[in-house]
Amino acid sequence: MPLDANAIARGCGGALRTAEQLCLGQMERFTAALAEGRPITVACTAQAPLFREAAEDAGSDLPLIFANVREHAGWSRDAKRAGPKMAAILAAAAEPMPTVPLTPLTSEGVALILGRDAAALDLAETLKDRLDLTVLLTGAEPVPPRPTTEYPVLRGRVRTATGWLGNFELAVDGYAMPRPSSRDAYAWGPARNGARSRCDIVIDLSGEAPLFHETRQGYLRADPGDAAAVARIAREAGELIGSFDKPRFIAFEAGLCAHSRNRRTGCTRCLDLCPTGAITPGKDSVAISAEICAGCGACAAVCPTGAAQYALPPSDAMAGRIRRMLLAYTEAGGRDAVLLLHDAAHGEPLLDALARHGDGLPATVLPLRVNEVTAVDLGLIVGALAWGAGAVRLLLPAKRPHGSDGLFRTIDYAAAALGGLGLAQAVPRVAAIETDDPFTLGETLSALPRMGYAHAPESFLPMGAPREILRAGLSALHRASGGNATTVPMPAQAPFGVARVAADGCTLCLACTSVCPTGAFSANPEAPQLRFLEDACVQCGLCAATCPESVITLEPRLNFTPEARQPVVVKEEAPFHCLRCQKPFGTASSIAKVKAKLAAHWMFADPARLRVLEMCEDCRVIEATEGGIDPYAGPTRPTAKTTEDWQREAERAKRSDA
Repeated sequence: MPLDANAIARGCGGALRTAEQLCLGQMERFTAALAEGRPITVACTAQAPLFREAAEDAGSDLPLIFANVREHAGWSRDAKRAGPKMAAILAAAAEPMPTVPLTPLTSEGVALILGRDAAALDLAETLKDRLDLTVLLTGAEPVPPRPTTEYPVLRGRVRTATGWLGNFELAVDGYAMPRPSSRDAYAWGPARNGARSRCDIVIDLSGEAPLFHETRQGYLRADPGDAAAVARIAREAGELIGSFDKPRFIAFEAGLCAHSRNRRTGCTRCLDLCPTGAITPGKDSVAISAEICAGCGACAAVCPTGAAQYALPPSDAMAGRIRRMLLAYTEAGGRDAVLLLHDAAHGEPLLDALARHGDGLPATVLPLRVNEVTAVDLGLIVGALAWGAGAVRLLLPAKRPHGSDGLFRTIDYAAAALGGLGLAQAVPRVAAIETDDPFTLGETLSALPRMGYAHAPESFLPMGAPREILRAGLSALHRASGGNATTVPMPAQAPFGVARVAADGCTLCLACTSVCPTGAFSANPEAPQLRFLEDACVQCGLCAATCPESVITLEPRLNFTPEARQPVVVKEEAPFHCLRCQKPFGTASSIAKVKAKLAAHWMFADPARLRVLEMCEDCRVIEATEGGIDPYAGPTRPTAKTTEDWQREAERAKRSDA
C-alpha cells in the first residue's frame, strides 16, 4: 500500500518512521525507536503480539499503541489519496483513554437447570462433575427417572426471577419432591407455592418464555430440541465458576437524576429504553444495576442531565478522540470527511472483509471504533460536525440491536437542529447504515456526495459533561450557519426547551423551584419572584407534574439568543405586609387565596380570627397570646346529658301535660 509520508507527518505529529517490512526484516527500526524512550504508535494491528514481545525482551515499559491503517485505509481503491486518513487514524489512536471501572462477580458453580423433559437430565449428567446442580422439571411431560441421581430432581414452575451471575433468586410455585415409588415416570408428592431457590447460574431448557433478557450474565437458555445449542450452553456453564470482572458501563450520579421528586414522576427516558431491566424507578432517582447492565448505553445517550454517563470510555474522552481524528485529517489536507462510527463485534469484520475482498473504504471515510454504537450521544455527533466532519454515519446490524431506539431518536434531534440552522442537505448529514453485507456498506459509503462545510473546523476542547460538549458544539454550528437562526423547534423529549408559565394562574407557590433538578426554575430570596433559565432546562417535566395550578407547559426547542443564558422573571408580585409589624411575607394573591379557602371553616367564623391570616408567623403568636384570640377555640359545646337527665326531663313533661 502506498504511504504519503508528508501528509501523515503533517496530520499526526511526532517523529514519523517508515518501513516496508517492520515486523520481520526491519525489526531493528522498532527496537531503535524503543531506545529513544518515547511513546510509540505502530501502524499495524496484525503483528501486535510480536511487537509487545519485542518490547518486553528489550525491557521497555513504554506504552505501545497500535493503529490499523491497512484494512481501514491502505487496502482501498482510494489508497493513493489515503494519506490524510492515515494521519487521522494514527492521531486518534494516540489519544489517551482512561481505565475502565470494573464490577466484580463471583460464582461458586451452584446451578439450577429448568427443564420440561429428559433433555434437562441429560444436561445434568454432562455437568454433574463440574457444577453443584439442581434440576427443576415443569411436570408437563413424563420423564423417566434415572436409576441413580447425584443431584436433586424436583418439580415446579418459576413465578418470579431476579438477580445475575452469582446472585439469582427464584420464586417457585407447585414445588414438589419426587415419590420414591416413581417407576416409569416421576410421580410427585404434595406441592406447595412460594418456594425460594438461590443459585449462581440458571440454565433454562424449559422451552418457555425467557426469564431474563438474553444479555443477563449467568442465565443460559436453549431450545431443548436443539442438540447443538444445548452442547454450547453446557460448555459455557462449565466455565462460569470463579471470580469475574465485568465492566461498569454506566457512571451514575443520583443527585442529577430528574426521574421524580415528592412522588411526582418527571423524566423516564432511560426507563423507557433499557431493554435488560437494569434500570428501576426509585424514590427520587432511578437505580442502575451494574451487574445486570449489558452496556448498550442507550440510557446515557438520552439522559438529559448527565446523571447517567457512559464509562467505556467516558463521553469527553471519546469526544477528544473524535476531535483529534478530524483536526488531524484537516491538517493533513483532507476534506469532506465522513466519520464512520462502528463497534468491534459487527463493524470490524465488515471493514476487514471490505478491505480484503472489495474496494475498501473511500479515502474520505474515517472509521472509528466505539464500544457500542447505541451509546453515541448527541454531543458526540454535533461535536464531530463542528470539528470538521461533513457527515456522520453509524454502522448497525441489519437486525437492530437492543437499545437502538434511543440512537434513532438522537439522529432525529441532530436532523432537526441542522435543518433549523440551514445546514441540512438532500442527503442526511447524520444517518445509520444498517447492513450485514460489507459490499453494501462499501457501495453506500461510495455513493455519498461531498458534504463539506464552507467554514473552517472549530477546535474547542470537549470539556465537562455531555451536555456541556453538546452546548459547545451547537454554538459552533450556529456560528457556522451565519448566526441568523434564533430558535429552532425540536422533536418531543429533546433535552432543550422552554417551560412556559401562564402567569395569570401562577400563585408563586414556588413548588417548581423545589423539584427542578437543574435550577432552571429559581426563586428570588429578596422578593416574591419566579425566574426561569432556559439554558438549564432539560424538559424533564417535573415542574409541570408538580405545579398545583397546572400552569406550566413544555416546548422543546433550541434557543440561541443571549436571553436563553440569563434568568428571566416569569412571575412577580408585590409582597404582602404583616398587619402588625409591616414585615413583608407572602403575596397578596396567596393570602387572599388562603383566606377564601378558610373563610367557611368553623375555626375562622369570627372575622377577627380570619384577620390572623394577614399576619406573619411571629405576630400570629403574639395575637393569640396577647390579643385574646384562642386559635383553637370553637363554638360553645352543648351540655352533656346523662340518662337520668333525660328521664327527669321526660317526667317533667308528663306533669306539665297533666
